[in-house]
Amino acid sequence: MGNVENKINELRERQAQVLKMGGDKMVAKHKEKGKLTARERLDRLFDAGTFREIDMFVQHRCNNFGMEAVEIPSDGVITGHGMVEGRPVFAYSQDFTSRAGSLGEMHAKKITKVMDLALKAGVPLVGLNDSGGARIQEGVDALSGFGQIFYRNSLASGVIPQISAIMGPNAGGAVYSPAMTDYIFMVKKTSYMFITGPEVIKSVTGEEINFEDLGGAMAHNEKSGVAHFACEDDTDAIDQIKKLLSYLPANNMEDPPHVATVDDPGRTDPALNAIIPDNPNHSYDMKAVIQSIVDEGTFFEPHQYYAKNIIICFARLNGRTVGIIANQPQEMAGCLDINASDKATRFIRFCDAFNIPLLTIADVPGYLPGSQQEWGGIIRHGAKLLWCYSEATVPKLLLVTRKDYGGSYLAMCSKDLGADMAFAWPTAEIAVMGAAGAANIIHRKEIKGAQNPKAKRQEKIQEYENLFSNPYCAAARGYIDAVIEPAETRPRLIDALEVMCSKRELRPAKKHGNIPV
Repeated sequence: MGNVENKINELRERQAQVLKMGGDKMVAKHKEKGKLTARERLDRLFDAGTFREIDMFVQHRCNNFGMEAVEIPSDGVITGHGMVEGRPVFAYSQDFTSRAGSLGEMHAKKITKVMDLALKAGVPLVGLNDSGGARIQEGVDALSGFGQIFYRNSLASGVIPQISAIMGPNAGGAVYSPAMTDYIFMVKKTSYMFITGPEVIKSVTGEEINFEDLGGAMAHNEKSGVAHFACEDDTDAIDQIKKLLSYLPANNMEDPPHVATVDDPGRTDPALNAIIPDNPNHSYDMKAVIQSIVDEGTFFEPHQYYAKNIIICFARLNGRTVGIIANQPQEMAGCLDINASDKATRFIRFCDAFNIPLLTIADVPGYLPGSQQEWGGIIRHGAKLLWCYSEATVPKLLLVTRKDYGGSYLAMCSKDLGADMAFAWPTAEIAVMGAAGAANIIHRKEIKGAQNPKAKRQEKIQEYENLFSNPYCAAARGYIDAVIEPAETRPRLIDALEVMCSKRELRPAKKHGNIPV
């Protein structure tokens, strides 16, 4: 056997050893929990045969606490690049079978290397997180590793899409990098995120709580809003990541991919003419409106379980990706509150960063009243919506279906906040407030002094409705560009998007604004 052949065999043996990850016993224990291994996850993410691993042979350099005798394959994280549905993506996948995927100096350097490469190449970065947190034996080197990752998350933000999947326990510093990325996918029953775990909480505060209730997938999808997607298992999570990527450009200098559709751009839907109830206090499902308008009735919804009074989703209009923000009358009458404001704000800013046009569908009676909302900072949070719509320079379309009152009219992308084209259905009510409230204020003395105050009040309410509870007053002043028949919504929006897709808008030069966070 020649010397070259020996060296090639040595390479193959070393590769085979690393591919065993934490060994048969640890891999079997991992899979008993219904989880894919770190390498199986990458195989699922990337098109067959396209993944190219880098830094396979990286080793830690820790000599404390007997670590010099501990070998950790790939130092607990697999990194590389490949193709996802024919488009390049960089990724890292933490290996819980190898020292619990703990993050040390070299583990972090592997991650920061692919982050740097993704930024240079201008392609998305996907992080599959499954880690016990900082490798305590490495002390401040591990902390430094986290810091270097956080710094790069900030650099890459708004330049390339950053997507995180939580596929196991993530605690302490390990949760902050995902929180700095654009979207977080969590797996039900097997993934957790928290700053301090149940045991620490019990010792400090006396509160008893389990892992799932504290930081499980549904806790962060329903209550905190930290996570955007709750997935059934590892496979579902990765499939949903691929679906999300299909809507996004590779970087902020590109437009989203155009996808051919068989859905006729001129298609009308007579069912929309009857979707608004005659009784203004009755609700309807805004998702039915969205399904009617978009290509093939298909949309992809982040934050499905959080702040349900507002909907955010990706969809396509004649093959072009759009970001949709819509009030949901079935939840809290579609009122805006603190959580809805935050949810919409971040989505709008993401779409603006990545050249995704915005469609806003408004049916909003106002901001949610109450002391808890005021003390929680609804003024500050609500101001974010005004800010981000004003800041966004992508094409902005507005559709008003029914109620659109007061400050919330402005907050749902009015003409004054930069809507390029604004449409309204004949059922739209655009006014400072609802007719009942307005009549009570404007005609208070007249109602109070009437022989029949109840009848007089009803008369004044009807008078106000006739004057303002319609789209024509706003249309007369150019705040609404066209009042359209609901059935014709899809073709009108597509025509508007097509003509505005070449929009260019310059803003004053500045380092950055000071958003009211």
